[in-house]
Parts: sequence; structure tokens; C-alpha cells
Amino acid sequence: MNISVKGEYALQAIFDLACSTRPEPVKIAEIARRQKIPQKFLELILASLKQGGFVESRRGAEGGYLLARRPDQLSVGEVLRFIEGRQEEKSRQRRQADSPFADVWERADRAVNEVLESATFAQLAREWADKQTQFIPNWDI
Repeated sequence: MNISVKGEYALQAIFDLACSTRPEPVKIAEIARRQKIPQKFLELILASLKQGGFVESRRGAEGGYLLARRPDQLSVGEVLRFIEGRQEEKSRQRRQADSPFADVWERADRAVNEVLESATFAQLAREWADKQTQFIPNWDI
């Protein structure tokens, strides 16, 4: 599976919003800084995600972006499908049906899609927070 830079950035932006504990909108500049995404590119990505119904925007001095749905209702797979298009259709077009590997590629595509569909942004946020809070011993003397 090939994921474009746009796809990676879209996932990072949704993840950033999913991790936000504040009820107010998050400014584009904050997301761009935290996720190390060029702000102009992020503006285009968020506009696209808004059209797809993944995020909402608020205007004004206190404006910014919010998730349109709860993080446990958003899967990595659906965001990728929206941004990247139907990957499996593209890959099937490149593959020969009479290839000895056709069944293997089909099973691999199904397995990848199953993982992406089952991974929610709420789950990712919890797992990431757990990793960040694990005790790391400091052996400085």
C-alpha cells in the first residue's frame, strides 16, 4: 500500500484533533507546528477533510477546526480511502488476474484493509498517550 504525503498529513491532522482535550476549535497553526506540516498544505488538506465530513471549521478569532464525529467513530481506513481513493481498485488494475500471486495479493489487500478499518483515532490516541507516559529510567548521575 502506498500512502501519499497528503494522506500521511491528513491522518496526522485528524490524529491531532482526536488528541485535543479542549472543547474549542484548534487553530491550523497549532496543528501545523505540532505535526510538522507546512501550514499552506495543511489548509488545503483540512478543506478537503471538511468536504468529506471528517472535520468542521469555525471562523473568527476563536476559530479553528474540530472533528465532525467522535474519534471512536473515525477509522484510519475511511480517512485514507477518502484522501487516497480506492487503493485496492488501483492495485487490481495493475495486477494480472492470471498471475500465480493473484490470490496472495487479494488476501494481503483484505488483511491491510481490515487493520485500517478497525483502527480508530480514539484507539490510536489512547495507545499513543500510554506510550508517552511510560516510565523511562534516567541513569544520569
